[in-house]
Amino acid sequence: MNATTYGLDVAKQIFQMYWVDAPTGEIANRRFRRDELITFLAQRPAGRVALEACGSAHWWARKIQALGHEVVLLHAKFIRPFVQTNKTDAADARAIWTAVQQPGMRTVATKTEDQQAILGLHRMRSLLIKFRTMRVNQLRGLLYEFGMSFRAGRVAGLNEIRARMAELEDAVSGMMISSLQDQLRRIDGIEQDIDQLEKRIGSWHKHEAACRAIAEVPGIGRLTATALVATIGDAKTFKSGREFASFLGLVPRQSGTGGKIRLGSISKRGDPYLRTLLIHGARSVMCHTKVPAAWQKGIQERRPANVVAVALANKIARTAWAILAHGSMYEKHHVSVKSV
Repeated sequence: MNATTYGLDVAKQIFQMYWVDAPTGEIANRRFRRDELITFLAQRPAGRVALEACGSAHWWARKIQALGHEVVLLHAKFIRPFVQTNKTDAADARAIWTAVQQPGMRTVATKTEDQQAILGLHRMRSLLIKFRTMRVNQLRGLLYEFGMSFRAGRVAGLNEIRARMAELEDAVSGMMISSLQDQLRRIDGIEQDIDQLEKRIGSWHKHEAACRAIAEVPGIGRLTATALVATIGDAKTFKSGREFASFLGLVPRQSGTGGKIRLGSISKRGDPYLRTLLIHGARSVMCHTKVPAAWQKGIQERRPANVVAVALANKIARTAWAILAHGSMYEKHHVSVKSV
């Protein structure tokens, strides 16, 4: 007997579930509150529950798996075409139920609690860096209004501001100097918070074997390794390294009609934060590799630097996927061989 498939639309308090009972063929589209949903699923025979990969979806996936059900997470863009009428909770639940039964439907890997926590640390660090940049830029702009300019670069500029504090006291009013010193203290506080987050990320990196394995790949450091492992979830969710690179938006955008396909710039799908880390890592490899590989040397000779950086980021992502999916180690001179 086939297991029942459920389409679950999650929210904060109200949850909608659509299913067709496998033994009887009865159609149901019910609304639950949070506790009612957990009690209902705990009493049902093991089935397959499909959810949209949205806020709290990974927590719900782990919770429902603990109740004995199989959980499938779907990207929202694959569900939307199956909403037949106006967008309501009931229509969304039925669309999820319909989408999960389509042949070849792509799924999202369920993240562990640790992976979600590390991604949270990365998000907090990214926001703090944005705040720090805004404060430093504002400080430069305000002082420029008083005819003061400083060296480029965050560290060099802040050091020069502190070194020229006596000069600033003569050029700027006392009220402005007090606010300037407060701003510098706030920037120092943000720096300390960023350092604390990076230490916590580094601690997880040391204890996670997958992070240490892909950190051997040139262009992948501590931040990229932890963000990549936490984002990818289960590497075997992707069929190939190319599919993983496509998930990150590191492949050309395709547009075709009449049998002719045109390739454009990269698609920029997926997580922009992880894509940025990989491209920055690729630029580091381009600048600091003393003896570049033949592939890298060849593409650098015939293509612009930005194109080379994206191509190298694509290669780094595919190499990392191969290490994670096959449980192998990085080999500098490895040559892939197609299976016959």
